[in-house]
Amino acid sequence: MNQNPKFAVIGGGSWATAIAKMLCVNLPEIAWYMRNESSIDHIKNHKHNPNYLSSVEFDTNKLYLTSDINEAIAYADYLVFAIPSAFLSSELAKVKEGSLKDKVIFSAIKGIVPETFLIVGEHFNQKFDIPLENIGVITGPCHAEEVALERLSYLTIACGDAEKAKIVAKTLAGNYIKTKISDDIIGTEYAAMLKNIYAIAAGIAHGLGYGDNFQAVIMSNAIREMKKFIKKVHRMKRNINNSAYLGDLLVTGYSVFSRNRMFGNMIGKGYTVKSAMMEMSMVAEGYYAVKSAYKLNQEYKAQTPVIDAVYKILYEGKDARETFKALTDKLD
Repeated sequence: MNQNPKFAVIGGGSWATAIAKMLCVNLPEIAWYMRNESSIDHIKNHKHNPNYLSSVEFDTNKLYLTSDINEAIAYADYLVFAIPSAFLSSELAKVKEGSLKDKVIFSAIKGIVPETFLIVGEHFNQKFDIPLENIGVITGPCHAEEVALERLSYLTIACGDAEKAKIVAKTLAGNYIKTKISDDIIGTEYAAMLKNIYAIAAGIAHGLGYGDNFQAVIMSNAIREMKKFIKKVHRMKRNINNSAYLGDLLVTGYSVFSRNRMFGNMIGKGYTVKSAMMEMSMVAEGYYAVKSAYKLNQEYKAQTPVIDAVYKILYEGKDARETFKALTDKLD
């Protein structure tokens, strides 16, 4: 196995920018794909992304920037996907057939592919025949904005092949980034998707005027709900209190940087889904995740009152205040 593989980042948003920053600390060069030609030109001329984390300055000698996804794929051995799950299918439609063969794919997406209701790893495995040992997940309580500020953050790197997880962990680690590896690729990826839904719930509660006491109750119920859901999906020994599960849930539920919490807060304050989305410049992954999780749970039948409540508000147009009043009787 190549101990010094080449890396490419796929995506031009805040999380992609944060990952590019981390990789550039340890690598002589990375490929970086983004659709937006003007953003590429801006980075080349001004050394920062004009739209996301613009405080982060890049050494452009280390960046092989391209607006052709196939160029980035051809360049690299390891591909890190960091685009919103809602746009993944349209981006993958541009990929040349067979070009992902023998590539190692790590998802930093934290969402479900809406067209297939699959988490990203499963999507690559089932739709592109990528073997599971070549698929991994980058997860953990790590907001892009805090990476930009170089605040201490922790990442969990999950992969079926521990050696590949170690390579990615070593390549991302730095003074303010601590990494650990895991073999729970499915559990960590589902946790990363589900916590966005619970963050929307926390935001709705805040927007409706509930206080910190109720927020704590929601979070306590959310981690138990997450445990039940993931256990139905994939049974294995895991500690749900680890930072990849509980830690990620807490930061997404409480942080001022959480776009899912912000989205929920707007819904709680009376915005329609459409107006809340238009107001936010970034995608709230939890909006797509709740539909997928709700549909999946029709099959798994886990007890998920929080997911059910968020689904009713976002997709069935139910009144947030009444729905949460009913939810308060189901929590403990």
